[in-house]
Amino acid sequence: MKRRNFIKKTALTATFLSSGVINTSCFDKRKIKKITILHTNDVHSHIFPFAVEDKKRSNLGGIGRRATLINNIRIDNPNTLLFDAGDIFQGTPYFNYFGGELEFKLMSLLKYDATTIGNHDFDNGIEGLHAQLPNAKFDFISSNYDFTNTIMNGSVNQYRIYEKDQIKIGVFGLGIELNGLVNSKDYKETKYLDPIEIAQDMSSVLKNDEKCDLIICLSHLGYKYNNPNKVSDVILAKKTKNIDLIIGGHTHTLLDKPTEIKNIINNNVIINQVGCFGTHLGRIDFYMNTKTKYYKSQILSV
Repeated sequence: MKRRNFIKKTALTATFLSSGVINTSCFDKRKIKKITILHTNDVHSHIFPFAVEDKKRSNLGGIGRRATLINNIRIDNPNTLLFDAGDIFQGTPYFNYFGGELEFKLMSLLKYDATTIGNHDFDNGIEGLHAQLPNAKFDFISSNYDFTNTIMNGSVNQYRIYEKDQIKIGVFGLGIELNGLVNSKDYKETKYLDPIEIAQDMSSVLKNDEKCDLIICLSHLGYKYNNPNKVSDVILAKKTKNIDLIIGGHTHTLLDKPTEIKNIINNNVIINQVGCFGTHLGRIDFYMNTKTKYYKSQILSV
């Protein structure tokens, strides 16, 4: 099993010190706490490993192998969260036959905590997505898709807060513009809201109102583009504040190590994305107390 290791102390320390958000009375200020974030993106209905003879992804991937990795990591650190950055659907006959039922049931067995919604998750229409929600025992988080006038209204969270070892982790989600990418009949009256504005609003709520210690964005915007006007994870990081980690998807970008971008107040934002089809699992370990916060990362071949 291959591991690409990257250890980096970052300017997140300054962000942490200035926020002063860990204020639980029984919190040991000296104790370093470890929060593990695991993530996937753009799995596209791939259930089994690629064939050995596959030239690009020989013998990589598979839900069973991912489950083993995740279970071992959880044994090592119970303070672990598992996220996905969208495009769960479409890519193998399993989706054509089961319509997403199998994907959601398997993710539930792996105990995913949350996902955001990708453009291909509308491929059976918004009704098809909604019909599979009972099979998903995890949260759907989308902050910039307004589902008010659709069947999905009330089924999606703008943000969620998870607590591990007295550390509050706030999570929100961003999706790509659907117009021109997805047939309008498939997403119906879903409204796309500006991701930069929504990110500023959500991260402010999570930091200032909810007093979160770690803020994560599940993004299906794409890592970066040649078009400077197209919003990407890199642009998002540069034009916002309060976000610690962007877990990306859509562009199928396999990063050797996380990208660090300075935000509008000159603090570091971590961006990570692990390719596609479930061949890799991202792992970021945050170590923190009231005086410091740093991270270590691994890209795990499945």
